[in-house]
Amino acid sequence: MRAQFVLSEIGVGLRRNLTMTFAVIVSVALSLALFGGSLLMSDQVTQMKGYWYDKVNVSIFLCNKSDAESDPNCSKGAVTDEQKKQILTDLDKMTTVVQKVTYESQDEAYKHYKQQFGDSPLASSLTPDQMQESYRIKLKNPEQYQVIASAFNGRDGVQSVQDQKGILDNLFGLLNGMNWAARAVMAMMLVVALMLIVNTVRVSAFSRRRETGIMRLVGASGFYIQAPFIMEAAVAGLIGGTLACGFLLVARYFIIDHGLDLSHKLNLINFIGWDAVLTKLPLILATSLVMPALAAFFALRKYLKV
Repeated sequence: MRAQFVLSEIGVGLRRNLTMTFAVIVSVALSLALFGGSLLMSDQVTQMKGYWYDKVNVSIFLCNKSDAESDPNCSKGAVTDEQKKQILTDLDKMTTVVQKVTYESQDEAYKHYKQQFGDSPLASSLTPDQMQESYRIKLKNPEQYQVIASAFNGRDGVQSVQDQKGILDNLFGLLNGMNWAARAVMAMMLVVALMLIVNTVRVSAFSRRRETGIMRLVGASGFYIQAPFIMEAAVAGLIGGTLACGFLLVARYFIIDHGLDLSHKLNLINFIGWDAVLTKLPLILATSLVMPALAAFFALRKYLKV
């Protein structure tokens, strides 16, 4: 009987404040969709880092005859065979840092350049002897670039030491900035949702103050009086959370798999899978249920004074 009364009061409360209930549902749905989206964005950035950093190489570019005439780092002339052997020997000794070393000759560098930039006007004027020999180094930990840089920068025969990780860091910095912006919007939406929940509960309690007063006089417990209002907020929040889950599923389906079809158009990006999305849904649903219930509970403690 008590459960039936509580459920009937929930239905009455939701219908009585239909406009504010709708506003609560929409704000909770949008804020939790942003919450889930920011979590998925973090997972995507982490996965991309693991994928791309694993392919990062450090390149030691060696001086050629052209560099000896124009580059201050090569003022002592083109790299000699002895200097190349010494560089390779030193790299072989760095077993705790270096995973693999690949040598690229001038002819190989010229061939790779023609493959990538063969249509550019500059490509037709270049010759193999103008290209640089290099050592391409695969690190065990991409964060240890400075170990290589400090060991070989400024050495005779070395024109420069370049790290591809720096290019990726700029990209990931941009993605992280976008993620934090989404979190800021999410936080504002959550505040708006909480304010709407509190106001909705208070309006509902005020409209039924006569009933609650009678219940208080006949000795009803505080929890029994508060339960319908708390459940109203929880039900509205749960509906909003369900919509947020739907938004995330639809977004994953149409943006990555179909519609925009980014998984095929941007095949260089290793997108997160469905498992990453599905694991976030229980957290979103739990948040949508607990957050409104707690907001209503604390709002009613002061308002009803039971």
